[in-house]
Amino acid sequence: MAVIGLAVSAGMAGTGSRAARSSGDTQTEFVYVGTQQAQIRALRLDTATGKLTEIGTVAEGPKTTWVAAHPQLPVLYGVDDDNAREGSITAYAVNRGTGSLSKINVVASGGKGTTNLVLDPPSMTLLAANYASGSVSSVSINPDGSLGARVSTVTETGSGPNRRQASAHAHSAVVDPSGRYALVPDLGADRVFVYRFDRATHALSAGDGNDPGTFVAPPGSGPRHLLFGSSGEFVYLLTELSAEVMVLRWDAGQGTLTLVQSLPVTSPGFDGVKSGAEIALSQDGRFVYVEDRGENALVVYRVNPQTGELAEIQRTSAGGDRPWGFAIDSSGKWLLVANQRSGNVSVFSVDSVSGKVTGTGESVALPTPVSVAFVK
Repeated sequence: MAVIGLAVSAGMAGTGSRAARSSGDTQTEFVYVGTQQAQIRALRLDTATGKLTEIGTVAEGPKTTWVAAHPQLPVLYGVDDDNAREGSITAYAVNRGTGSLSKINVVASGGKGTTNLVLDPPSMTLLAANYASGSVSSVSINPDGSLGARVSTVTETGSGPNRRQASAHAHSAVVDPSGRYALVPDLGADRVFVYRFDRATHALSAGDGNDPGTFVAPPGSGPRHLLFGSSGEFVYLLTELSAEVMVLRWDAGQGTLTLVQSLPVTSPGFDGVKSGAEIALSQDGRFVYVEDRGENALVVYRVNPQTGELAEIQRTSAGGDRPWGFAIDSSGKWLLVANQRSGNVSVFSVDSVSGKVTGTGESVALPTPVSVAFVK
């Protein structure tokens, strides 16, 4: 623990306790990009102008396709997304002066092909989706930001009609606002599994996979990622294989989901391979943003606060080929898209009034970018 404490202290050293730091009159923050090249790349975003500059490679070794940031400390978490062996999670201390990373510690993820991390701040728990083995694990986070123990792992079962659905493939996991459940979209099983979650112990527990809490998606749809609306009453589920966004009503008392609306992400008449990639909510909860990977597009929806239903208000180019992941920075002003095939990260400005996005022309070339995280 002494070594871990020193590593985190080194990451905190530099310009003080804020992630956005002053460089003259310009506010900047670090952007970390997970890639398919067994490396993490770092960028610097000028939050006043949206200018993006490259810092370089800051970690190598694991296949870190997905990165996630600690909500308060300068600590970054990355997966090892290798289907051939058991995956892992690595914690890194961020040097606020340079953006460099120092490894703190590593914890086994309890499954193969660890593809996604979501942090539950109230319980300081990381939920890791292990795509290849169809399981989800919970890992505690220590007060200094280092990784604690892997507390639980739940393995799923199921299949679907698509060739990619021979077995269960957990793709992400999100804790509901009550803190009593974790929702797990599973691409292979065409299910959103609903598990019990204990914030005090960090533990996940599963009942019967066919119980009423499990939401059954249409065959071949391939649930990928989801998020809760600002009221906590509605869930927005993005499917990968059918490229649909589904509005679901969440009953926190029963732990159940009910379909309210389903919309195609792709445009009418599109006859290519459909692929939904990422979904995010605006800071005020009024808009939902979706990546249409099949058409290299971003789609913006307005949220009806009474019904939860979505209405499309914009469709625009993602600024590259095969958009894989994106994230909105802490100011809510900038949306950064990782375009995997074209190898670039593109910057979009976000209009807080209309919800629409505009390409700024800012773009940095990186090999196979997949995910984006801002360190606070």
